[in-house]
Amino acid sequence: MKNEDINKIIKILKKSIKQWKVPIVTQVAEDGRDPFKVLISCILSLRTKDDTTAAASSRLFKITDNPAKMLKIKDRTMEKTIYPVGFYRTKTRNIKSICRILVDKYKSRVPDEIDELLKLKGVGRKTANLVVTLGYNKLGICVDTHVHRISNRLGYISTTTPEKTEFALRKRLPQKHWIIYNDLLVTFGQNLCKPISPVCSICPIYNYCDRVGVLKSR
Repeated sequence: MKNEDINKIIKILKKSIKQWKVPIVTQVAEDGRDPFKVLISCILSLRTKDDTTAAASSRLFKITDNPAKMLKIKDRTMEKTIYPVGFYRTKTRNIKSICRILVDKYKSRVPDEIDELLKLKGVGRKTANLVVTLGYNKLGICVDTHVHRISNRLGYISTTTPEKTEFALRKRLPQKHWIIYNDLLVTFGQNLCKPISPVCSICPIYNYCDRVGVLKSR
């Protein structure tokens, strides 16, 4: 694809994804833009379906939605509350560790810088970027498997890992698209541009896509 095509692609995707649900963490962010809720929802969402994450997040936030009070919840209670998210026991330990650091080091405030967020247990670049963008509306580029796959499939970049994709996009993607880019490509990837056999026959950006690595489509 041509470098200038990205603006047209973004414009088309903004209209196209309105027919589908946005990612769960985005839904959480839209409900008050609370960085702590965004952070905890991100932790719960790892290797877990959106519907499961949504239900677990809702149950947990009904009990408490701040670090100090979350520390007082017994581990077993939290495990039962967030089950059946993937690795719910590990996530309980990570959430407790994060809450302890937030209370002791940051006065219960979630950091708004990626480097600081990466110091928290269980927080990688994907989660850190989501907290910065969705929790604080600051510039960042969250890259998950969908963003990595589609950016390469389009031919916009050529990278081998999500982390390399993030840094490649930081160099090439216009900053005005940084925050929205994840929502657009995740929603698009979940519903149309799937990992195996993407639905190219009705793809609204087909004419701009190089279809890199696509061996079979519908």
